[in-house]
Amino acid sequence: MTTPVRGPIHVAADGRALIRLDPDDPIFAGHYPGFPIFPGVGLIECVHRSAQASAPGELRLAAIESTRFTGPTFPGDELTVTIKWSEVDGGWRCAAEVASPRGDAATVRLRYQEVPS
Repeated sequence: MTTPVRGPIHVAADGRALIRLDPDDPIFAGHYPGFPIFPGVGLIECVHRSAQASAPGELRLAAIESTRFTGPTFPGDELTVTIKWSEVDGGWRCAAEVASPRGDAATVRLRYQEVPS
């Protein structure tokens, strides 16, 4: 499967990343035919890729702590992913908010662990 999030993701100093969903990606053909919508797992990927681009060191994903999908995202949408990092229990938590042109789309919390050197 290809990913509708292509190329590098850059996170600004204020913790925001902009991601444009490729309207021609095959993921939209099957989710859902006649009414394409970006799947929730794709939003989690957007957060994860944004987190990787802004991580405070070399980290690996340890857990998806929580997700809440609050609004639809469609082909061609430009998403804003806002990342906030905090240290927790010997690892790191990425708390993210995802917004579409129509408003809030998701909140996602991911847990990361440092990669041993």
